[in-house]
Amino acid sequence: MRRAGILMHISSLASDYGIGTVGKEAFEFVDFLKRTNQGFWQVLPLNPTGFGNSPYQSPSVFAGNPLLIDLNDLCEDGLLTREDIDGNFYGNNEEKVDFQNLKASKRKVMKKAFANFRRDREYNEFVVENEFWIENYALYMAVKEHFDGKPWTEWDEDIKNYSPEAVNHYYQLLWEEIEYHKFAQFEFFKQWTRLKKYANENGIKIIGDIPIYTSMDSSDVWTNRKQFQLQEDGTPTNVAGCPPDAFSEDGQLWGNPLYNWTDMAQDNFLWWINRIKANMKLYDLIRLDHFRGFESYYAIPYGAENAKNGHWEKGPGMKLFDTIKARCCGAEFIAEDLGFLTDDVHKLLAESGFPGMKVLQFAFDPYNDNPYLPYNYTDNCVAYTGTHDNDTLIGWYQHEQNKEFIRDYLNVQSDDQVPVAMIRAVLASSAKIAVVPIQDYLGYGARMNVPSTANDDNWSYRIKKGALHEGIAYHIAHLTKLYKRDLDINR
Repeated sequence: MRRAGILMHISSLASDYGIGTVGKEAFEFVDFLKRTNQGFWQVLPLNPTGFGNSPYQSPSVFAGNPLLIDLNDLCEDGLLTREDIDGNFYGNNEEKVDFQNLKASKRKVMKKAFANFRRDREYNEFVVENEFWIENYALYMAVKEHFDGKPWTEWDEDIKNYSPEAVNHYYQLLWEEIEYHKFAQFEFFKQWTRLKKYANENGIKIIGDIPIYTSMDSSDVWTNRKQFQLQEDGTPTNVAGCPPDAFSEDGQLWGNPLYNWTDMAQDNFLWWINRIKANMKLYDLIRLDHFRGFESYYAIPYGAENAKNGHWEKGPGMKLFDTIKARCCGAEFIAEDLGFLTDDVHKLLAESGFPGMKVLQFAFDPYNDNPYLPYNYTDNCVAYTGTHDNDTLIGWYQHEQNKEFIRDYLNVQSDDQVPVAMIRAVLASSAKIAVVPIQDYLGYGARMNVPSTANDDNWSYRIKKGALHEGIAYHIAHLTKLYKRDLDINR
């Protein structure tokens, strides 16, 4: 079955309060997807953002991002008034999230909602169902705030080491703040569940994203230290990244702690099973970030200035995926199999049966039969013009060295025809799913992220109000139908 989708994170939606949310505008985007014959909406991780405002550096791989909670819905539920919401400064750039002001204002308003909240049966059932992560997450966030935002490695020794006595002490000391974080999670998941239900009822499936690694500064690492490669004092032995290549002379130093796969295998990867099951409730398809790291991962000595002196170590391979398939019935995955791939990685992908990714921006090397050229695609893949880590098509083409080859391959005469021709090439390919970032359809807009950088522009992109007008809708619907990607998803 041939289907199409659009990549746009929730935060990129237009709204009156500084960031896209899972409220009215998200429901309207589902209507837009349906109107344009799409079958999928791909989003980035829904977890709280961490260092550099990145959803890939979250304080919890289980929690939802409170910044994405819709305040108008809280008004309708009687938890806020218009006066509570208005008068706060959420940022004044409709095309960019102002994270600093947004976080302060939204927390202030959410605290008012919490003051008006009364626990009920639905809330109690939510907490019990998610007890395996939410208690530690709420405690972690409260203790982190108590220590002025410092990472857990800099807390007092007793709570840093998660001693039972210290845990009990801080539960009593910070009880109200802990309850606030549980409340925020309840509201996020209640709103997201409502949105996902609406999307599914309208034939739209959600593609989500699981970062392979967790943030060092997270409740996950703090409470599961044996399952990560850590020294006795909590500092990592090695950290994650990528070796030097044609794009980066020093490689990429991500800094995430690496998994202790030997320890994880002893309980049949229970942490991963819980993680996958939690994400199955959020998404219909799950994109596995950095798939090659499950076959072999790059280990960089902790404290290194760059990624030059790392080494490769074996990952869990099919042992992990066989366990997931047995324990997580019905889970569907997309493997982010980008980067330098060995024969062993190709073998793992084939054994898993997961569709890989083909990114057209990587295709145009005129001297090789590049695997990202559309005629090399199989049907068991997901094709993209670009991802959240790529530039927009317009920005990418401006810096390309092989413009003549690109125009020749796409059979266009002028530079301004290239972006649409790229979209057509992806949609026309044999890939069973084709996904286009919203910026490429709109023909303008900033890129979402520049890998291995931390600046205020990353993760901040927003579309303008009115951007998804009828002209754009007609254009997308026409291309989707033209390349036979508008079939009934339930057929």
